[in-house]
Amino acid sequence: MNNDLSLDSHISRRFNEELEEVRHQVLVMGGLVEKQVADGLTALLNSDSSLGEVVAGADFEINAMEVAIDEQCTHILARRQPAASDLRLVISVIKTITDLERIGDEAEKLGRYAIPRADKEITPTYFVTLRHLGEHVKVMLHNALDAFAHNDVEEALTTIASDEQINQEFEAISRQLITQMMENPRDIKKAMQISWCARALERIGDHSKNICEYVVYLVKGKDVRHTSLDQLNKERASNNLKDFKTRPARLK
Repeated sequence: MNNDLSLDSHISRRFNEELEEVRHQVLVMGGLVEKQVADGLTALLNSDSSLGEVVAGADFEINAMEVAIDEQCTHILARRQPAASDLRLVISVIKTITDLERIGDEAEKLGRYAIPRADKEITPTYFVTLRHLGEHVKVMLHNALDAFAHNDVEEALTTIASDEQINQEFEAISRQLITQMMENPRDIKKAMQISWCARALERIGDHSKNICEYVVYLVKGKDVRHTSLDQLNKERASNNLKDFKTRPARLK
């Protein structure tokens, strides 16, 4: 955990409480999103139409939380006019809840894809390749939320690195599906469904990476969006990121 940020040093105790409350609400929203992703993947892999319907219909709660937290942040900006790390916290929260809402949208897609799969005979082996990708994505999302909860830059950078493995798995699945469609055109519809699900999972990984980038910005005040890992390492070597530490990606 990074101790550079302090939310208990303000003259106004109420301001401290507002900042802590908005952080807490982000974590509550993150927990709901994490559950929705897990349930969506379970529904898809197990052909559970009932659970798929629950996941598809639960997105409204996440949307409502995004609106409520965004409103809280707007009030803080208007009333408190925060600066320095406090301002970075509010900005990071606003950006994080946007990505969480979009992760919820991708999880909703998994639930909707699970419904027709349960109603029709689709060979289960076509979805086996999604299980491994889905498990990795769930770990990545969990680690991103953990990094946010603890202001952990090291964990955030580790999770950013893990996105490359997610991308490689998605590309491998895409190549397999293209080959399958070329060899058996009758399977095109099934292959496209798998492709859409794989894309949804890959996008969840991208949004999780974004959350980690906001953690780096929050703690260190440096915007690392659109920065490659190689570039991050070069900047670290030149002391621009001297406090950053990277570890091998942990997906297993």
